[in-house]
Amino acid sequence: MQKYLSWLVAVTLAVAGTGADAATVRSTRAASSADLATTRKAVSYTKTQRSSVKSSYSTNNKKTTTVNSKKYTAPANRSAIYNSKTSAKSYAKRNTVTTTKKIRKYFLAHPFYQPLQGKFGMFTDLSFLNSSYDFPLTTDLSLAPNANGVTGSWNTNQFSIKEDISFGITDRIAMIATAQYDIAKYKFEWDDGSPDDKEGNSDLNLIGFGMQGRIVDTDDWIAMISGYWQQQKDISNNFIAEFKAGYKVATSTIYGVGRAWLIDLDGNTYGNGMEVSNNQMFYIPYQIGDERLFYAEGGLGVFSVLSQDWTLNLEAIFGHYDWHNQISAKGAIGWQPNDWLAINLYLKTVFYDNANNKTLDFWMKDVASGLNDLQLVGTADIENYAETRAGLQIMFEF
Repeated sequence: MQKYLSWLVAVTLAVAGTGADAATVRSTRAASSADLATTRKAVSYTKTQRSSVKSSYSTNNKKTTTVNSKKYTAPANRSAIYNSKTSAKSYAKRNTVTTTKKIRKYFLAHPFYQPLQGKFGMFTDLSFLNSSYDFPLTTDLSLAPNANGVTGSWNTNQFSIKEDISFGITDRIAMIATAQYDIAKYKFEWDDGSPDDKEGNSDLNLIGFGMQGRIVDTDDWIAMISGYWQQQKDISNNFIAEFKAGYKVATSTIYGVGRAWLIDLDGNTYGNGMEVSNNQMFYIPYQIGDERLFYAEGGLGVFSVLSQDWTLNLEAIFGHYDWHNQISAKGAIGWQPNDWLAINLYLKTVFYDNANNKTLDFWMKDVASGLNDLQLVGTADIENYAETRAGLQIMFEF
């Protein structure tokens, strides 16, 4: 999933009036609700081959006409994918017709990619995420008088290295293993002149395993289903299902995608937070009281072959992520010089998120003010939610 929620804290809160006790299950690094769910991901990439057919027709008057056609077709066999074969058929009539058919390659960046039997696929995703929002505070003056009326900002900068390794059990069924390492910086900024509160963390935050199957692959249609289990460190266990279906038009595949996540939290709440010291902590939970969450995504995309080695992939997604909904768009340009290597550059950004104008709880621990435990002290109004991710993807097949 593409939706990242920055630095997530999973805790257990025992709510009694305006007070609460913090439990011990706490994350101190970035997480993703896509990766809470995916992180990509339920990531599935299935490949389809392209055939290039060139025919020359010679007539008695020496006029020559050349016709080129490119189309995604189902492979007849494995060797047809990895070897170039040329066949010619000539017959003598009044006209002489020579047909040359050359099988090109699978495109590793195709959204339906998966390795065939006995082949490995390696997908490395190097990405940088920036996400932020503002939150004006309204607090109980008896509990947090110095915070009332203050506007704070939450900001995340995160570099991620995500690795997916897949293996073709058969030509239509593959298994995939996933791991993600994050290097992140998080910051609370305050407009009352207080110093910014900052924290950094580096950790292996995601591992997972799944299966994917290409259930349809004809001259016109392609479809696949996938199922995954993933663990987000100190946050949750996630169970993901995905379905994709595409229609092949000339050199493009137009497709729809649907994904669903069942998220089993370690605690009963999750959100953004920072433990500044043993004496001070700030926490903005997205929800309180649920140990299981449900996420869903649906969207449309198109994958197009621009030339022999260049591809373009555009995708728009609507996502429901428990407490908020979001619309995002992603574009990727790919280069594949041969059958075993491809490189993608991509950019994903959020165009709409109804997190804006939502009011969330604001919890605080501040021993100097008499708040010896994490307590509910007021509310935070979310404003100016923004999220952008840029990345480089390197794909191998061997």
